[in-house]
Amino acid sequence: MPVKNRFAEMLPEIVAWRHDFHAHPELQYDVHRTASRVAELLREFGVDEVHEGIGRTGVVGVIHGRSNTNDRVIGLRADMDALPITEATGLDYASTIPGKMHACGHDGHTSMLLGAAKYLCETRNFDGTAILIFQPAEEGQAGARAMLEDGLADRWNIQEFYGLHNMPGIPVGQFAICEGGMMASADEFEITVTGRGGHAAQPQMGTDTMLTAAHIIVALQSVVSRNVDPLKSGVISCCVVDSDSTAYNVIPETVTIRGTARSLDADTRELQADALRRVAQNTAQALGATAKVQYNRGYPVTINHPEPTQHAVNVAKAVAGEGNVDPETAPIMASEDFSFMLERRPGAYIFLGNGDSAPLHHPKYIFSDDAIPFGASWLSGMIETRMPAA
Repeated sequence: MPVKNRFAEMLPEIVAWRHDFHAHPELQYDVHRTASRVAELLREFGVDEVHEGIGRTGVVGVIHGRSNTNDRVIGLRADMDALPITEATGLDYASTIPGKMHACGHDGHTSMLLGAAKYLCETRNFDGTAILIFQPAEEGQAGARAMLEDGLADRWNIQEFYGLHNMPGIPVGQFAICEGGMMASADEFEITVTGRGGHAAQPQMGTDTMLTAAHIIVALQSVVSRNVDPLKSGVISCCVVDSDSTAYNVIPETVTIRGTARSLDADTRELQADALRRVAQNTAQALGATAKVQYNRGYPVTINHPEPTQHAVNVAKAVAGEGNVDPETAPIMASEDFSFMLERRPGAYIFLGNGDSAPLHHPKYIFSDDAIPFGASWLSGMIETRMPAA
């Protein structure tokens, strides 16, 4: 099962869909144009059922296999939303909407799954039911969770979930994956330091909240280096410092620190959350101030299940060749809300090579159309191999 010839034939059509999506990016749950076009194409292909409005603006397509004597149900997911970035690629199909851009390749993911849907409708060379999931709001608003809360897994009795993401730095035509934690959890924190403000020339008259915040930021770096097991991964980054004063000669009454905490397993995630609170509050107390910590849980760790990971590797090797699949790639500390689906059901998530492009979330990032046949072949191959025709 190498790259399917049908996708080479379909490539101009799939590319046209992608370029249209790219020129008309939409954010978060406001993907009405994209979702409408996806639903329209699915109906044109002959998808058996098309459901709109799942998880607010998600689309679900249902394709039954040729014989349909098997009760197996496999879900394939693609994300549809773009990012609030001003495009700087100079492409002739660049974003037509100022301040919005497909800088993460979700237009490519959506188009590849559409290509797989058309192929599966044409061939139906499987025994079971394929569920095609077009998800909104991956970029920070947990569209996967919204679709699950709207009954995605149970309504269609999905037994396994599979998905992919393009990855700059991996050559086109190659895949990479690992078992277990592959992408990090992503939590956010806000620490509000309160003291007694005053004149900058008389710090002894108050409590220097800015100095306290600085000590907290430095102390937080000890959480990972001194508390987390050296054989595990974690990161705490303080990214924003703000205060209630903009004057150069005023010690502020309050200073706010905002940042992110990430890890690759649940235990480390809990440890970092507890240690962050302890370090912030005790450091502030030692300097005569107080620290209020607000800790918000975001996306969980993206954990690939053992058996589905091997299935994903086998299909990738069949598509690209054994030497073009890395089954033990290093995890990354970026996050992904496909993690919610993998919490609900077994499955796996794989990286698809995007070549030497600018990084994800960069205004000059370009999705490689050459990757489309590989991604579409892998997606359809997961259906055909997990639910082989009788």
